[in-house]
Amino acid sequence: MHLTASVCINNNESGLHAEYEHWLEELVPFNPGSDPSKGGYLHNRTGEDNADAHHKRQIMGREVVVAITDGKLHLGPWEHIFYYEFDGKRRKRVLVKMIGE
Repeated sequence: MHLTASVCINNNESGLHAEYEHWLEELVPFNPGSDPSKGGYLHNRTGEDNADAHHKRQIMGREVVVAITDGKLHLGPWEHIFYYEFDGKRRKRVLVKMIGE
């Protein structure tokens, strides 16, 4: 429940996680500046320095939907739920909703 964090489902493999971090940093590198001509972000003109975190969250998504079968998460054999934090400066909270019978 935060604009700079993501939840996703994927394989729990350290190389994959490292590649995501590398790929996201190449796509949207951290730059605390606010001058676009120097690689900065307009959002950072607000006094923040986390524009890259907002973009990374947009790419990775904000939520997952998982079925529950017989009281257990219904995930594939390699699937895990992950929380990605792109701007660790603030307290975060997680909301879990169960809908159904």
